[in-house]
Amino acid sequence: MKFRRMVLAAIFVSLPLAAAAQSDGADQTGLLLELNTLQDVEGACRLTFLIDNKTGSEIDAASFETVIFDASGSVVSLSLFNFRDLPAGRPRVRQFDLPGMTCAGVGRALINGANTCVVAGADSQLCDDMLKLNSRTEVELLG
Repeated sequence: MKFRRMVLAAIFVSLPLAAAAQSDGADQTGLLLELNTLQDVEGACRLTFLIDNKTGSEIDAASFETVIFDASGSVVSLSLFNFRDLPAGRPRVRQFDLPGMTCAGVGRALINGANTCVVAGADSQLCDDMLKLNSRTEVELLG
């Protein structure tokens, strides 16, 4: 009887963990774009992004209009960040430099939308429709 109670207790304790693991996996679809690090280099702030194409489709070319705000909220830069080709199911790291800026001066970054998104040789809405954003830095990534 004591053994049976221990087994039942172990099952009930592990159920929330299994459910959490399944829900984490369910949320991992889309075009996952993460602002991973910022680093001051040679008179510029270097933004490093991790992008993971979990859409199920190869993306031949992707570029995003990106707006950089300073700490007070003013727009300081509007650029196209070219993420190039994004193979399905394979993460890629891309870096972009903001010349004349220190990373301490970067307040927020806004992905204003896909400028280019080519899937199977044709323009596509996939990059906008499936985009999910995250930041591992103190700089907020908006979209």
